[in-house]
Amino acid sequence: MRTLLICHHDAEMDRDGLTRWLASFSTLSGVVVISEPGGRWRKRVVREVRRVGVLRFLDVLAFRIYYHFTSAARDKRWAAAELTRLRARFPNSPGSPELHVASPNSTETEAFIKDCQPDLIVARCKTLLRPGVFSLARLGTFVMHPGICPEYRNAHGCFWAMARGDNENVGMTLLRVDQGVDTGPVYGYFRVGVDLAESHVVTQHRIVTENLDAIRDKLRDIDAGLASPIVTAGRSSATWGQPWLTALFNRNRGVPGRTLRPRNPATTMRP
Repeated sequence: MRTLLICHHDAEMDRDGLTRWLASFSTLSGVVVISEPGGRWRKRVVREVRRVGVLRFLDVLAFRIYYHFTSAARDKRWAAAELTRLRARFPNSPGSPELHVASPNSTETEAFIKDCQPDLIVARCKTLLRPGVFSLARLGTFVMHPGICPEYRNAHGCFWAMARGDNENVGMTLLRVDQGVDTGPVYGYFRVGVDLAESHVVTQHRIVTENLDAIRDKLRDIDAGLASPIVTAGRSSATWGQPWLTALFNRNRGVPGRTLRPRNPATTMRP
């Protein structure tokens, strides 16, 4: 199986750790490395304000500030130690060709993927891919979404499941990309034990790194034609967003969070 990885330039866990992992059971034909232009964050801020409103955006901003001063340094140390562990487990660096781009939806990306001829693409990026990119691989493009879909689509599904006390749905979804937001066919769910003493950032990384063997086996089954999508029809579906400081404080105080709702009304998946 020929694979290709799309990731961000500053995501060492992906760019170094996951490349070694992919190369341990497949031919890693290439890596698309995204270095976003400096003004991209402004567009995300504007989009988030439009989505949740000014007052709720201040709640989002407060969470970012709180996280920076309470958890960011600790999480960085954890990530460094975890990457060291992955390097020891997968000692061979693949040395696959890299393409550095500002956007994964560029014509350069499309040409590079065509040259690499992957059977399967693993996308670890924040940007929604256009069909001209995600449909290039024979088996499609797959994401390791941090959240159980369809209940926790869009961003930070692990945070919102933890904030709502929905511990059985703190996990990761392996799904094939389509034109929606985390609406593609689901091929697997992967979970870890919930530890409220750690940040959701560490939790969502652990879900990947502690399930690498199971994820590998599922990708092999997909390549062999042995895997079928999981039926999700009839389950609730909702898109969430950036974490709120108020939701974190309520979780830490043990305040029930089941009444938390995403910005958009929940819907039901239909066949």
